[in-house]
Amino acid sequence: MATILSNVLVVIVLLLRLSICSDAQFEDYCIADEQYRDDELMYAMKWACSNGAECSALEEHKPCFYPNTTKDHASYAFNSYYQNTKHIGGSCYFIAAALLTALNPSHDSCVFEYIPYP
Repeated sequence: MATILSNVLVVIVLLLRLSICSDAQFEDYCIADEQYRDDELMYAMKWACSNGAECSALEEHKPCFYPNTTKDHASYAFNSYYQNTKHIGGSCYFIAAALLTALNPSHDSCVFEYIPYP
């Protein structure tokens, strides 16, 4: 119960910190929650990659392969799924293993896509 409450609190705090974009929309990214075990993140990531996420950038020699960690790969997959499906009801839930952030998680040549609502 305490874990659920702390997760809810983290999401509320992050939502309060969202910055407004110039088109008056919130820019949001879906990333893996660091509190979850790798096996849980891997399960959710495989689901995302099979259900709307574009995960080819996570392959070896591609822009988002490094850092080669489950958390980083899951964050990319979760965000790709969320951005590609949020306009048709997709969410950033992933068995509660993900959360929304206003901070762009892109790094080096790995670009996390943001798709505004139409």
